[in-house]
Amino acid sequence: MVLALTVCGLVVLLVVVGLFVFGLRRRLIQRSGGTFDCSLRWDAPEKPEKGEENGKGWGYGVARYNGDRIEWYRVFSYSPRPRRVLERSAIEVAGRRTPDGEEELALLSDAVILACLHRGTRLELAMSEDALTGFLAWLEAAPPGQRVNVA
Repeated sequence: MVLALTVCGLVVLLVVVGLFVFGLRRRLIQRSGGTFDCSLRWDAPEKPEKGEENGKGWGYGVARYNGDRIEWYRVFSYSPRPRRVLERSAIEVAGRRTPDGEEELALLSDAVILACLHRGTRLELAMSEDALTGFLAWLEAAPPGQRVNVA
Protein backbone atom coordinates (compact mmCIF):
# COMPACT_ATOMS: atom_id res chain seq x y z
CA MET A 1 0.00 0.00 0.00
CA VAL A 2 2.80 2.43 0.91
CA LEU A 3 4.69 1.51 -2.27
CA ALA A 4 1.59 2.14 -4.42
CA LEU A 5 1.05 5.56 -2.82
CA THR A 6 4.71 6.46 -3.31
CA VAL A 7 4.60 5.47 -6.98
CA CYS A 8 1.37 7.44 -7.53
CA GLY A 9 2.88 10.45 -5.79
CA LEU A 10 5.97 10.29 -8.00
CA VAL A 11 3.86 10.05 -11.16
CA VAL A 12 1.78 13.07 -10.12
CA LEU A 13 4.97 15.00 -9.27
CA LEU A 14 6.51 14.19 -12.67
CA VAL A 15 3.36 15.34 -14.48
CA VAL A 16 3.28 18.60 -12.53
CA VAL A 17 7.00 19.25 -13.17
CA GLY A 18 6.53 18.46 -16.88
CA LEU A 19 3.66 20.92 -17.21
CA PHE A 20 5.62 23.55 -15.29
CA VAL A 21 8.57 23.18 -17.67
CA PHE A 22 6.24 23.56 -20.71
CA GLY A 23 4.87 26.79 -19.23
CA LEU A 24 8.31 28.10 -18.27
CA ARG A 25 9.69 27.41 -21.75
CA ARG A 26 6.82 29.29 -23.39
CA ARG A 27 7.32 32.26 -21.04
CA LEU A 28 11.03 32.35 -21.89
CA ILE A 29 10.26 32.28 -25.62
CA GLN A 30 7.70 35.10 -25.28
CA ARG A 31 9.81 37.16 -22.88
CA SER A 32 11.55 39.18 -25.60
CA GLY A 33 8.23 39.99 -27.31
CA GLY A 34 7.31 39.76 -30.97
CA THR A 35 5.66 36.33 -30.75
CA PHE A 36 2.49 34.94 -32.31
CA ASP A 37 0.73 31.58 -32.53
CA CYS A 38 1.63 29.98 -35.83
CA SER A 39 1.09 26.49 -37.22
CA LEU A 40 3.62 25.30 -39.79
CA ARG A 41 3.60 22.62 -42.47
CA TRP A 42 7.07 21.97 -43.91
CA ASP A 43 7.38 20.40 -47.38
CA ALA A 44 3.72 21.12 -48.02
CA PRO A 45 2.18 19.54 -51.11
CA GLU A 46 1.58 22.03 -53.88
CA LYS A 47 -1.89 20.70 -54.62
CA PRO A 48 -3.16 17.72 -52.64
CA GLU A 49 -4.35 14.88 -54.84
CA LYS A 50 -7.99 13.90 -54.78
CA GLY A 51 -8.70 11.77 -51.71
CA GLU A 52 -5.48 12.85 -49.98
CA GLU A 53 -6.00 14.09 -46.44
CA ASN A 54 -5.38 17.82 -46.36
CA GLY A 55 -5.07 18.23 -42.59
CA LYS A 56 -1.90 16.17 -42.12
CA GLY A 57 1.56 17.51 -41.48
CA TRP A 58 0.66 20.59 -39.44
CA GLY A 59 2.67 21.39 -36.32
CA TYR A 60 1.29 23.80 -33.73
CA GLY A 61 3.84 26.32 -32.56
CA VAL A 62 4.89 29.80 -31.57
CA ALA A 63 6.84 32.04 -33.94
CA ARG A 64 9.12 34.84 -32.78
CA TYR A 65 10.59 37.74 -34.71
CA ASN A 66 14.35 37.98 -34.17
CA GLY A 67 15.91 40.64 -36.38
CA ASP A 68 15.75 39.42 -39.98
CA ARG A 69 14.61 35.95 -38.97
CA ILE A 70 11.49 34.18 -37.78
CA GLU A 71 12.18 31.46 -35.21
CA TRP A 72 9.49 28.79 -35.00
CA TYR A 73 9.16 26.69 -31.83
CA ARG A 74 6.96 23.62 -31.42
CA VAL A 75 4.52 24.04 -28.56
CA PHE A 76 4.81 20.46 -27.34
CA SER A 77 8.57 20.26 -26.99
CA TYR A 78 11.11 20.78 -24.25
CA SER A 79 13.83 22.04 -26.61
CA PRO A 80 15.01 25.60 -25.93
CA ARG A 81 16.05 25.96 -29.59
CA PRO A 82 13.74 26.80 -32.49
CA ARG A 83 12.67 23.89 -34.69
CA ARG A 84 12.83 26.05 -37.84
CA VAL A 85 14.46 29.39 -38.66
CA LEU A 86 13.14 31.36 -41.63
CA GLU A 87 15.25 34.21 -42.99
CA ARG A 88 13.37 37.23 -44.30
CA SER A 89 15.45 37.48 -47.49
CA ALA A 90 14.74 33.82 -48.37
CA ILE A 91 10.94 33.89 -47.92
CA GLU A 92 8.80 34.15 -51.04
CA VAL A 93 5.03 34.42 -50.55
CA ALA A 94 3.12 32.34 -53.11
CA GLY A 95 -0.42 33.06 -51.93
CA ARG A 96 -2.96 32.84 -49.18
CA ARG A 97 -6.08 30.79 -48.58
CA THR A 98 -8.51 29.70 -45.91
CA PRO A 99 -8.36 26.23 -44.31
CA ASP A 100 -10.10 23.55 -46.33
CA GLY A 101 -11.71 20.28 -45.22
CA GLU A 102 -9.78 18.55 -42.43
CA GLU A 103 -7.48 21.56 -42.04
CA GLU A 104 -10.32 23.34 -40.27
CA LEU A 105 -10.01 20.77 -37.48
CA ALA A 106 -6.19 20.77 -37.41
CA LEU A 107 -5.76 24.56 -37.15
CA LEU A 108 -6.99 27.35 -34.92
CA SER A 109 -10.50 28.58 -35.77
CA ASP A 110 -9.52 31.99 -37.19
CA ALA A 111 -6.46 30.82 -39.13
CA VAL A 112 -5.43 32.05 -42.56
CA ILE A 113 -2.91 29.92 -44.48
CA LEU A 114 0.02 31.60 -46.20
CA ALA A 115 1.83 29.50 -48.82
CA CYS A 116 5.54 30.33 -49.03
CA LEU A 117 8.83 29.16 -50.49
CA HIS A 118 11.94 29.22 -48.32
CA ARG A 119 15.17 28.31 -50.12
CA GLY A 120 13.26 26.08 -52.54
CA THR A 121 11.19 24.33 -49.86
CA ARG A 122 7.44 24.83 -50.01
CA LEU A 123 5.89 25.54 -46.63
CA GLU A 124 2.64 26.82 -45.24
CA LEU A 125 2.13 29.05 -42.23
CA ALA A 126 -1.27 29.28 -40.54
CA MET A 127 -1.91 32.28 -38.31
CA SER A 128 -4.61 34.73 -37.32
CA GLU A 129 -5.51 37.62 -39.62
CA ASP A 130 -3.81 40.10 -37.25
CA ALA A 131 -0.61 38.02 -37.13
CA LEU A 132 -0.70 37.75 -40.94
CA THR A 133 -0.90 41.52 -41.29
CA GLY A 134 2.11 41.91 -39.01
CA PHE A 135 4.05 39.16 -40.80
CA LEU A 136 3.48 40.72 -44.24
CA ALA A 137 4.45 44.16 -42.91
CA TRP A 138 7.64 42.64 -41.45
CA LEU A 139 8.44 41.05 -44.82
CA GLU A 140 7.93 44.31 -46.70
CA ALA A 141 10.03 46.26 -44.17
CA ALA A 142 13.22 44.59 -45.36
CA PRO A 143 16.32 46.80 -45.45
CA PRO A 144 17.12 48.44 -48.80
CA GLY A 145 18.83 46.12 -51.24
CA GLN A 146 17.14 42.93 -50.04
CA ARG A 147 14.67 41.34 -52.39
CA VAL A 148 11.30 40.46 -50.93
CA ASN A 149 8.67 38.65 -52.98
CA VAL A 150 5.17 39.18 -51.64
CA ALA A 151 2.31 38.03 -53.85
